[in-house]
Amino acid sequence: MEEVLTVYASPYDPLEPVVCRDEQPQVLHGHAREPLPIEPGQCARVDDEYTRVGTANVFCVFEPLRGWREMRVTQRRTLKDFAQTLKYLSDTIYSQAKLIHLVLDNLNTHKKAALYATFPPEEAARLATRFHFHHTPKHGSWLNAAEIELSVFSRQCTDRRLEGIPRLMEESAAWTEERNSKKVQLCWHFTTGDARVKLRRLYPSLTP
Repeated sequence: MEEVLTVYASPYDPLEPVVCRDEQPQVLHGHAREPLPIEPGQCARVDDEYTRVGTANVFCVFEPLRGWREMRVTQRRTLKDFAQTLKYLSDTIYSQAKLIHLVLDNLNTHKKAALYATFPPEEAARLATRFHFHHTPKHGSWLNAAEIELSVFSRQCTDRRLEGIPRLMEESAAWTEERNSKKVQLCWHFTTGDARVKLRRLYPSLTP
């Protein structure tokens, strides 16, 4: 826990960016009956019955101090999906960085072994040296800023019926573009000192 909090307290450094990553499943729903359109003096009318049209996965990459995020929609969340995200961050988004600090939870796909399961050994080794993983503690995923960003995304973007992956991709892209244009950052206030006081019950006790 303290390792993650120390990383969050570091000053912004474009050569060693602090990036948070998380994902969440998304159930896709369609309309059983077409909604009635908006008319003068009458809001849109939507039937409460819906159809389930599948699921998708939303990957969130969030750099809190820069106010930048990206939502990537996929059908699954596998080792290879994770590895491809790392390559994208390394070679496209942060190609000029010396080291990328990546905050993650403890999902079983969140490991550098995913690189070796996806790429040739030489490429996997190259990508592995580009990242320093900082895992949140067990039952402490709330320390991942990307989880907070996904919560905002759920309230502002996906709290309605989305009929399929193309629609989800369209809506998430529009939401991301607007939020990035405003450079919405996360002001993290919880410090190591706070943790040692408020969460002292989680620290091991020294016995004589």
